[in-house]
Amino acid sequence: MTDQSTGATYAAAGVSIEAGDLAVELMKKWVGKTKRPEVVGGLGGFAGLFDASAFKRYERPLLATATDGVGTKVALAAAMDKHDTIGHDLVGMVVDDLVVCGAEPLFMTDYICVGKVHPERVAQIVKGIAEGCVLAGCALVGGETAEHPGLLGPDEYDVAGAGTGVVEADQLLGPDRVRAGDVVIAMAASGLHSNGYSLVRHVLLNQAGWQLDREVPEFGRTLGEELLEPTRIYSLDCLALARATEIHAFSHVTGGGLAANLARVIPDTLHARLDRGTWTPMPVFQTVAEVGRMETLEIEKTLNMGIGMVAVVPQESVDAVLAVLEDRDVEAWILGDIVERVGDYAKADGAALYGTYA
Repeated sequence: MTDQSTGATYAAAGVSIEAGDLAVELMKKWVGKTKRPEVVGGLGGFAGLFDASAFKRYERPLLATATDGVGTKVALAAAMDKHDTIGHDLVGMVVDDLVVCGAEPLFMTDYICVGKVHPERVAQIVKGIAEGCVLAGCALVGGETAEHPGLLGPDEYDVAGAGTGVVEADQLLGPDRVRAGDVVIAMAASGLHSNGYSLVRHVLLNQAGWQLDREVPEFGRTLGEELLEPTRIYSLDCLALARATEIHAFSHVTGGGLAANLARVIPDTLHARLDRGTWTPMPVFQTVAEVGRMETLEIEKTLNMGIGMVAVVPQESVDAVLAVLEDRDVEAWILGDIVERVGDYAKADGAALYGTYA
């Protein structure tokens, strides 16, 4: 007869239900800070609920959805044992994709995959997600924490999220609105944001052998602190612009860099001319380029170079846009313009940089 006391258990397989339950309890206070009036119920159900009757004020509401992660930046958070900002990065990557079309971010869900549940660590990750949601004006209505022993090491994890927003159909932003003569306005990034970390880690950590606790005078802090700088969240800034003046398009500068992302919102018949001389990239970009001996075009197609969001606006909106962004403490400047795609530009991508950096 089999001795039941020696039978297999979920815990023996590496999964602790008790640790998961404790993580949920610890994160509840942070999730509660993100609640919007439309949210129905609380954390712990099988699905998050959002009252869609709020859409009655729209003539033709369009739902927008986006999903993303933060790439290999999580490896740095794990290496530094600092987990309360990576969730902020996750929110920024999702909500700022939503707002590009003019959508107001409404709610998010998250997915945290860990090798072993450390309840306090999971709570710190969710704290960052909740703080990001507050900055974005959206609710965190649910999520999942999955323990995958054997697939991930005990201290390894990854995060992903999905968000939903809404926009009135006749206020949808994008290529259809962009016209020749429009002005391109840049909004400063807080740093690397959450793209290109495989390149940055390869250059600075692997090739150069720098340590994360290395003091870098150009940064005014350690390398690790610079690399973990949270992604700037622009959603409320962009919504404020759309309310205050006419906007034709936004572009969230993520993987692929400035020119490639802006080209996604430029019609085939037009071209965006962007002047490198209008700004100086932050020291972290210059450091990666110099240490990695990288060509300008190579680094530009990978990193944001200090610009996290771009607005394409009619000439008459420029002053209003710059004023609103100044009031909201967002550094912004005129980056370039939109022209007819003829001559040399007919062979180029939808957007290109020219000149040298200031």
